Amino acid sequence: MKKRILGKSGLEVSAIGLGCMGMSHGYGPAADKQEMIKLIHAAVDRGITFFDTAEVYGPYANEELVGEALAPFKGKVVIATKFGIKMVNGRQVLDSKPETIRKSVEGSLKRLKVDTIDLYYQHRVDTDVPVEEVAGVIKDLIREGKIKYWGLSEAGVNTIRRAHSVQPLTAVQSEYSMMWRFPEEEVLPALEELGIGFVPFSPLGKGFLTGTIGKDATFDSSDFRSIVPRFKPENLEANQVLVDLIKKVAADKNATPSQIALTWVLAQKPWIVPIPGTRKLERLEENLGAAEINLTSDELNTLNDALSKIKVYGDRYPAGSDYANRAGK
Repeated sequence: MKKRILGKSGLEVSAIGLGCMGMSHGYGPAADKQEMIKLIHAAVDRGITFFDTAEVYGPYANEELVGEALAPFKGKVVIATKFGIKMVNGRQVLDSKPETIRKSVEGSLKRLKVDTIDLYYQHRVDTDVPVEEVAGVIKDLIREGKIKYWGLSEAGVNTIRRAHSVQPLTAVQSEYSMMWRFPEEEVLPALEELGIGFVPFSPLGKGFLTGTIGKDATFDSSDFRSIVPRFKPENLEANQVLVDLIKKVAADKNATPSQIALTWVLAQKPWIVPIPGTRKLERLEENLGAAEINLTSDELNTLNDALSKIKVYGDRYPAGSDYANRAGK
């Protein structure tokens, strides 16, 4: 597996990471824990060194899974987790108060079975706590050896700059794919300027870009996609034109649609490391194959030109929802 360095931080990880959230949170009932441990071990065997989780996934169950699975590989893998969202009466609430961060880091260290957290993200920007104050707590935690690097998730450029001025950021995580290119407008140029890595989640458009979700697809109420406008039948149908384009490129490159979607993300910048998630070994292997595919500059330009002519229908979060209101702060 090829390696990449996140920005100017020196943190080296596999070119493709593994998003572990869906193993126990967000996409229907949790998968069997022992099966997921086997899958994580298979990922390590195949060269993945970058694993992503969060305190709120479960909550706690996903960190416990990742901690148990990766315990035999201490020092050989990079684990990213997140703080700043807690569950209150079944609802997600933002909380990045200094005392909460300190409590969270102790809980994550214990569940992940590590002495130091490799990469610690603020999961969403808490507008009630100045990001400079958050960065100051992180600076102390780095000094204390509790964490090595830190980052922000779904933050806006102004917040990124303010945080980075107090304690340099290693990575920013946000959704990014052929379906959602918004970070290209402001975030990616700012990250390049500041020397910060970019970690796209949902690089396969929450499964849509795999070409396996047709217009008649339905989702269980425990699957996050059941409330996402992008996955309404009329939008699934309208967006098939995007899948058709990806399938055409895939056929030309003797690859799968998933591989082309991931290869496209990798081709944007050398400091971008996508973290597709899966519960299946065959999908894991398929995704990793993307790192071996090269798009020439002409192929990439042709693909980008075709993408620019395709309108993507449906927002990624329900309008007015907490999910939508927390993004890009």
